[in-house]
Amino acid sequence: MQNTALGRKLGAFVALSAPEISALESLHKRRRTFVAGRDLVHQGQSEQAAYILASGWAVSYKIMEDGQRQIVDFQIPGDFLGLRSVLFHLSDHSVEPVTNIDVTEILLPDLLDAFSRTPRLAMAILWAASRDEAMVVEHLVGIGRREATERMAHFLLELGARLALVGMGSKAGFDCPLTQYHLADALGLSAVHTNRVLRKLREWGMLTFRSGTVRFDDYDRLAEFAKFDPTYLDQTGPLLK
Repeated sequence: MQNTALGRKLGAFVALSAPEISALESLHKRRRTFVAGRDLVHQGQSEQAAYILASGWAVSYKIMEDGQRQIVDFQIPGDFLGLRSVLFHLSDHSVEPVTNIDVTEILLPDLLDAFSRTPRLAMAILWAASRDEAMVVEHLVGIGRREATERMAHFLLELGARLALVGMGSKAGFDCPLTQYHLADALGLSAVHTNRVLRKLREWGMLTFRSGTVRFDDYDRLAEFAKFDPTYLDQTGPLLK
């Protein structure tokens, strides 16, 4: 469990003990698979389960009254999907697999039981939820105040740092199944503008996104250009030993 994506992620906050690892393992009872494009959490539904993403990528989004979609964030292995769905009366967003995904389904009683047995595990999951909130704040700042190329660079650097934590990325780059349409919906850009922005970053010798791979051609210069400070990701722990 310590070597799974979830174990690596939570391990950035707390050094998992044997009882905490056992509690995590107890949550992995119901494994399910979803195909790309089929929602597993639906906006407005009640009595949802939550999921832990084991493999693949997903996207959380909201649908506006006029049918337009706003992507809230992308989920990678180790992330929770629809956690608020088991705490709120109604789910406030939808979750759709970007690729085929494997997940563990978690019901509220299972989650509460694990929390009652291992309070430090509950704190680690609260940390993970707080970290997700910090990323949403950065995305809001990006859409509201960052110029388009800086916004794109910052977002892809963040994705790279998140993937590095779970062993799927580095300062060299990462595999990325997202399309330019996904990036456009997430960053408040048109598809045409997204293409232009990625071309500029490539021509400037900082980043290349091609054939499902993001390559950081000059990581340090890209981070300086985007003013990317990963402190808000809070993944230099563990804070609790």
